[in-house]
Amino acid sequence: MDAKAFQDYYTGSFAYCYGCGRLNPDGLQIKTHWEGEESVTRFTPRPHHIAITGYVYGGLIASLIDCHGTGTAAAAAYRAAGREMGTEPAFRFVTASLHVDYLKPTPLGVPLEVRGTVKEVKGRKIVVAATLSARGEVCARGEVVAVQVPENMVPAEDR
Repeated sequence: MDAKAFQDYYTGSFAYCYGCGRLNPDGLQIKTHWEGEESVTRFTPRPHHIAITGYVYGGLIASLIDCHGTGTAAAAAYRAAGREMGTEPAFRFVTASLHVDYLKPTPLGVPLEVRGTVKEVKGRKIVVAATLSARGEVCARGEVVAVQVPENMVPAEDR
């Protein structure tokens, strides 16, 4: 596993995302790494991520798949360009489409694992398929269509 997570390379405004921003003290601060050709995020929900007693809120599951997907897209863009993460200009992605299928209730209080596979790299668009598992059982499956952040969304201080 790489020592530095994909999200650790985010700078400026991009480091404040609720799901993956390391500088957001109230956020999830997920960390994603390559394990071979798959990207992996591990996250343990806290008690306030509850839906009903004993189970994770579906919005958290969607957020994990979403931020895992955009982080994977950034890392995949670097790989496709033959560049090391963190080199300039930075590749940053936002979600154009998020689809999540909830396959079974996700238990609260156990580590969750999100695994992603890059399905397509085409210009400014990258498609990532993901599964979210608890105790080795797939509880949700999703797909993120990520697009490179348009220049007009990048704050002046981050250019």
